[in-house]
Amino acid sequence: MVTAPVDLVALLVPLLLSDRYWRGTLFAAGLTVTIFAAGGLYRGRRHMSILDELPTLCGRLLASAGTVAIIAAMRHGSVEYVAGFMRGIALSAGLVIVGRTITRRAVVLARQRRWVEHNAIIIGSGPLSLELARLLRRNPRYGLRFAGCVDSTRRHLPGSVPLIGTLEDLEERIAMTECDVLIIADPECPEPALMELLSRPASAGCDLWAVQRLWGSRSPGGMPDHIGAIPVVQIRYTTLSGPRWAVKRASDLVLASVAIVVLSPVILFCAMLTFLEGGRGIFFRQERIGQYGKPFKVIKFRTMRPRDEHESQTNWSIADDRRVGPIGRFMRRTSLDELPQLWNILRGDMTVVGPRPERPYFVEKFSAEHPDYAMRHRVPVGLTGLAQVSGLRGDTPISDRARFDNYYIENWSLWLDTKVLVRTIAEVFRGGGR
Repeated sequence: MVTAPVDLVALLVPLLLSDRYWRGTLFAAGLTVTIFAAGGLYRGRRHMSILDELPTLCGRLLASAGTVAIIAAMRHGSVEYVAGFMRGIALSAGLVIVGRTITRRAVVLARQRRWVEHNAIIIGSGPLSLELARLLRRNPRYGLRFAGCVDSTRRHLPGSVPLIGTLEDLEERIAMTECDVLIIADPECPEPALMELLSRPASAGCDLWAVQRLWGSRSPGGMPDHIGAIPVVQIRYTTLSGPRWAVKRASDLVLASVAIVVLSPVILFCAMLTFLEGGRGIFFRQERIGQYGKPFKVIKFRTMRPRDEHESQTNWSIADDRRVGPIGRFMRRTSLDELPQLWNILRGDMTVVGPRPERPYFVEKFSAEHPDYAMRHRVPVGLTGLAQVSGLRGDTPISDRARFDNYYIENWSLWLDTKVLVRTIAEVFRGGGR
């Protein structure tokens, strides 16, 4: 992601030369960065070469330039204005290519000197794994430090690499080696067992690569990647990490702070109604499972009182429970009982948009029944989520929820968060809660 700030600086350079086109320059910069991101130009790569990226890079630059040229021509009838504006766009495009050339060279240099490297575990122990291990040991330019191999068995065949454990030991080996990259290089690895292990919190925090011919996948953005001419493809990456997580966290803090201030009269009114219906103890604290399986206490307005802690943790639905009074039912239908979770967001327990948190009992149950469920915990849990605004609330299939949550994680963007928030607000006004 170091490339994104460099691109942005290059795209904004025309502002230093003239302020006449500042609106168009800002729009062009935002559009170009968006097009780059959609084309996979900000994804991690093992083999760094500006020449490999140049065709895709030039294509995206032309698409952006063509779009802003059409808009500029429609808004301004002056040929002189459009020509001057496009000269600035051409300058910024050239600077983007120069900036990326320098950035790529700097990254390769940092990798070669081992200033930047990630510990990598190879899944597999055959000749292909042995060759990958040899390449990683000899070529630091790929930014990976070979940490060992794991396999489905403890076999040691001729020409195979020594193992540091089996697939069952994967989580322990990830923690032991501080691994953050996994490379699948075993065509005989049982897929169900592998997917179950990769869904666990420890391995879900790792970037996942596979030897391309094993998975039949294409590299994102049409740019082939390789380690020593062995084709590899990134099939899962931690979207909410590094600068991307910083952006999301900053937006969470702003949204939660503004919401608490703006909605303070509503929050106070809900607190008074809760007190009138149920007496003292207006807040309800319950243990939920957050990112990477870490438990935390979620805060809500109390809409009923469970008989004991066991009922609180294991009762799936209270939609038809007679202990829920009219006020509690209204608050649940409009999701107003969720407003105290704004404090959880400020504390860092939750995010505004993400998979909804669940209780430990049900997390264990659903993870055993649905292999993809645990993968939801790769990211912070949210106040609202894509699954919820897609109608998957209450007594709906858990497999469907997990599928929508994992789709959100793999395709996260600020725009996707915005769409979920808009749909959430619409659901609240329609009374489409639980």
